[in-house]
Amino acid sequence: MIQQSCRLAEEWKSQSSSSEAALASCLAVLVPVFNENANVNLILERILEQSSVKEVIVVDDHSEDGTWGILRSWPERDCRVRVLRHNMNRGKGVALRTALCVVRAPFVVIQDADLEYDPQDYERMLEPIRTGRADVVYGSRFLVRTRVTTLSHRFINWSLTMLMNWFTGLRLTDVHTCLKLFPTSLLRVIPLEEQRFGFCPEITAKISKIPGLRVVEVPVSYHPRHHSSGKKIGIADGVRAIYCIIKYSIQPMRRADRCAEE
Repeated sequence: MIQQSCRLAEEWKSQSSSSEAALASCLAVLVPVFNENANVNLILERILEQSSVKEVIVVDDHSEDGTWGILRSWPERDCRVRVLRHNMNRGKGVALRTALCVVRAPFVVIQDADLEYDPQDYERMLEPIRTGRADVVYGSRFLVRTRVTTLSHRFINWSLTMLMNWFTGLRLTDVHTCLKLFPTSLLRVIPLEEQRFGFCPEITAKISKIPGLRVVEVPVSYHPRHHSSGKKIGIADGVRAIYCIIKYSIQPMRRADRCAEE
């Protein structure tokens, strides 16, 4: 397992680019979408306002509320936007793998379409990359001084994050943040398996095995919504997160061949 992790590290480092020119407009924003007709236009407008965004890849996970009809017009409105659609609902994790297959930019950031996270934080997340302090950057909701979630929500996230830290040796404050920034080359050599929200603990557990990989957190803004407003993650996903933390922390890691499998 150690030898395989070292080979993965060598492979993504050989493919990565950190030159000043490459970092000027360097981001591919991956946006998995399911039934977000009220928010999708606004989130895409906010994303495209960011100077670091090179491309936006939206994957509609078989929405049933007219979201796809809205998305189809976007490539004509802005050539940086590409839209893809699943012929059945397959989950956030699968949507991210679908998007990753067509990425051209050197770095990837994950952005939900629900307006909870602000694209203006991309620049803050890129700063540790540009200064050479990080290879992967997580946007933490819990590094801000003001409380941004309920106590129960914060306790659940704290518990899952501490469990992840215990298994992996990382020192994170927010493992389940949506805003995660990776080198594209890194994500392409890591085998991703989870279909739904288990992507978050899965990817974190797997990158923790790569020797020398530097994961840095920066504070980001957060505007939570409730299930009555369309929030989709639930209790079952929390249970699955515990399973994923344990499974992927102890499971040997192989090289990905994702696009051929999808």
